[in-house]
Order: sequence, then structure tokens, then C-alpha cells
Amino acid sequence: DPLPPPLPKKQLQRAESLPEQGPSQHWQGDPTPWAASTLSSIPPPHPPHEEGAPSSIPPCNRPSWGPKRPLTKSQSLGEPVAWSSPLPSPAEMTFRTADGELGQLLESPAGVCRVVLGCQAATLARLSARIQEKLLGSEERQRLLEAELAGKGWAALSVLEREPCCQSRDAWYFPVGFAFEQSQLVFAAKVPKPCCASTGVQSSLGAHCSIQRLIGRFTDRLPWELVFPGSPEEQSQSPSGEEPAHLPTCPVLQVFISPEVPYQTLAGFVKGTHGLHRTSPGYYERLACLLLLQVCMGLEHLRVQNMGQGDLCLENLLLVQCPCPPQSQQGKEASLGLSLPRLLISSFFKVKDKQRPCSTSQEQDWTKGLAAPPAPVADELSVGMLIYQILHVDISLENALGFRSNRLPEIPTLSIYSTGLKRLAMLLLHRDPCKRVSIEEARSILQVLLWGPRQELFARSKKSLTLLRSWVEVKRALLLLKFAENSAGAVGSPGLEEWLCCQYFKDVTEHTLYQVTQALYA
Repeated sequence: DPLPPPLPKKQLQRAESLPEQGPSQHWQGDPTPWAASTLSSIPPPHPPHEEGAPSSIPPCNRPSWGPKRPLTKSQSLGEPVAWSSPLPSPAEMTFRTADGELGQLLESPAGVCRVVLGCQAATLARLSARIQEKLLGSEERQRLLEAELAGKGWAALSVLEREPCCQSRDAWYFPVGFAFEQSQLVFAAKVPKPCCASTGVQSSLGAHCSIQRLIGRFTDRLPWELVFPGSPEEQSQSPSGEEPAHLPTCPVLQVFISPEVPYQTLAGFVKGTHGLHRTSPGYYERLACLLLLQVCMGLEHLRVQNMGQGDLCLENLLLVQCPCPPQSQQGKEASLGLSLPRLLISSFFKVKDKQRPCSTSQEQDWTKGLAAPPAPVADELSVGMLIYQILHVDISLENALGFRSNRLPEIPTLSIYSTGLKRLAMLLLHRDPCKRVSIEEARSILQVLLWGPRQELFARSKKSLTLLRSWVEVKRALLLLKFAENSAGAVGSPGLEEWLCCQYFKDVTEHTLYQVTQALYA
């Protein structure tokens, strides 16, 4: 006999909700850590001074970043279950991000605004890091070079030139070759002058574009073929310069190896650019702003490392050639015969030390005519002096501080940068130390001089935080479009100036701009 038909299955009724996801399936704590920096709410009217203040994206209609609510009793098991997943932050989003994830972020125009601005800020940070690695090289490669150079001396190096490629106030620099991974690398052998203290403190500094790096050191007898010219001061006083000469003996000295090979000091740069300043004042004074900006950024890094500059003068600031500039700039730079170099601070001392490793030029001048040397010159005064010297205006520290005159020397107005540089010099050289701007404020002023906002922005609209916030957002978008267009047009990879620009728009806030424009355009 055939089997009886099966009994009908009982329809299950949903009595409880589905179990919630475990801790490993959703965010712990704040699911959007990036919101605390780039996409947080507007800071209070009196923000903190530092550049790292929170951004000013309004916290309107913030989407739900946690897991979705569990199924309710009215939902049957036959319906699709919308399992929750952590939403990506703008730093994690790419063009290939799934539409399902994007849809949850685009529920309102405010959500779209937050996503776009967050992606722009994250992209600028990534671009900045990539350009910096191109300028400095990877940290892993530097560690390999340090390990390879450990314990080696002159025997492992080949002297490429008998005479130094650059001479600063406190050291000679010789280009040397070193065989590494089937290639010949060119380094600079730094030979400190006998009167100057050891520069060993440089080895403990973190990598920075404006700080000289050391990847090796050894103590050895100098090769007999090396030629040591006279000091930069003696050469500048002599009509033909001092004749190079061998040292009477080959002393045993400590030598340092640097991956950056300087070709000139800032003193040589200033001496050789009088004609360019007259014929192309706008181009030259923009270069001056970019060089001064590198000085300020290097000084900021030293302060973070609890270090100070030993002798901030034209003769101790080194210039290093950058890789080939973008093709969009090569034509103009080639016609003018000058491109933007990297500037390196090469003289340091620990802040706790009471004496500088090498006295400044001002201190040397004073020791000739005064009974007691002055106190160490503050960084703000040194940068103020550099502004006048780079702009080919004679000035002494006594005149700058008003010992002989109540007015600073006049800086001629030759370009759109002249007035701003004159204003910055006055703020740095104020006779009252409490009224001087800091190095951090000087860096921000130079950034505004280079990339805005310029004063005409406030001609039609009253200056406000809202206006400045909108300006920053638009300029960030335009900067990224510029990078994209240059990349598509095979213009070339970004260089030092692009990196400096990225550093500015990556960190700047409307509050900082408000304070800086108040000081600059007062």
C-alpha cells in the first residue's frame, strides 16, 4: 500500500528578536575616530592656538554609525536580514567602496558634505606623506644604510672631489661614493672644524625635510689628498678668495656621513642673486618666502625634539638640490637659472646645555668691541635678521633692536610679497619680547603670504570664521584637482613646493587664519 501523505509542517511564529551581534561584529567605543579631528563640530569662538585644532564641519544630521537594530517580532525568517557592518571612514574610502556602504552615508546633503570634506583631508595627508618619502627616502632604506655604514671609515668610501662641495661656518663637506646593493651612492662627508663642538646630537633627531640627517660616523685620519680652503668670511673679504691648501698634517678627526649633499650655503645663494632680485623681484621674493618657511618649520621640529639651533646664520644654512621639478615649472626656472632648493639646518645643541657649540656671528662681532658677550640670540630675532639679509638689505642686530636707531631699515616694495615680509620682520624684531610673534606664528604668516587668503578676499565680504572655513574647503578641493590634472597630463611628480603647500592645507583651520590675517593685514 502507498505511504500516507506527510503531515503539513507547522508554521513557526517569531516570538523573539534575533540575537544581537557579538562584540567582534561592531564598533567598540567611538565608531568614528576620524570625526574627532577632520570632521568634528565647530570649535568654540576662542579656539586653542595650535594648528591641530578640530575642524569646523557642522554636526548636522549625523548618520548612525553603529550596528542596525535587530529584527522585530513582526519580521519573519523568510525576509532578508540586513546584517550591520561598520561603515568606512573617509580615510578608508576609495573609488571602489561598495555602493551599499556609500548609501548609508548619503542620507542627507550634510552627510554628503561630511564625506567629501573628510575624503579631501585624508587624501591630502596621504599625498603629503608620499611626497615626503620621495624627498627623504624611506625610513627602512635609511636604517639599512646606517647598518651598512656602521664600523666603516675612509677605506669604504671613495673621495669624488678633492675640494669641498660646500663649506659652512662650522664644517667642510666632501662628496664621497659608497657601494650599496650593486649601485654607487653619493653621500656628503661632514668634517667639523676644530673650533666647533661635536654634532653627534643630530643622530637622535627624527627625520624632517629641513633638518640635516646623519647616517654614519667614524673617527679616522683624514686622507692626504683632501683640500681645505679658508673660512667663508676670509674668502668674502679677499678679492680672489683664499687659495686652497692641504692641511700641514693629516689629523685624526671625527667624520659624519649625511645622505644630503649640499652644493651651497644660504650665504652664497644671497650673494649670487642680487641681479635676479632686481630683474625678477616677484619670483625671487617668492623663493625667499619658501626658504624662510623651511627655516621656521625646521625650528619648530627642533623645539619638539627639545633641541635648539646652534648658529642660525646664512653661513650655516645648507642648500640641497631637489629632484627635477615638475615640467610645468621647468621652463620658467630654466630661463631664470634658479629653482627652489631644500634648506637644511645643520647646527644644533641640546636645550639644557648652557653654551652654544659655536658662537654666532653677532656674538663674534661683539667680542671685538664689548667687554661682555650678549645673551644667545633668540630664534625670532635670528629669523627677522634673515629676512633683511635675504632681501639684500644691510642690518645689524644692534640697529634691529633699536640700540642705535628707533626705526628698522626700509625694505623696498618690489613685489606682492614685499609688504608682508616687511610686516613679518617688524613683528619678529619687536623691541618688546612679549610683543614678538613666535616661530609658529611666523610660519603661518609665510604660508598666508604664499597661498592666501589675500586681502582682496575681504573686499566684498566681511572677514568671519564662516568665510575663512569656506575658503579653506574650496582651496583644498582646487588643490586636489590641480594634482589630478597634472597627473593626467604627465606634467611630472610633485616636488618640494607642492609638499609645503600640502602641509599648509592639510592642517590649517579657519581660527588660525583669522588670527594670522589680523596680524598680517592690520
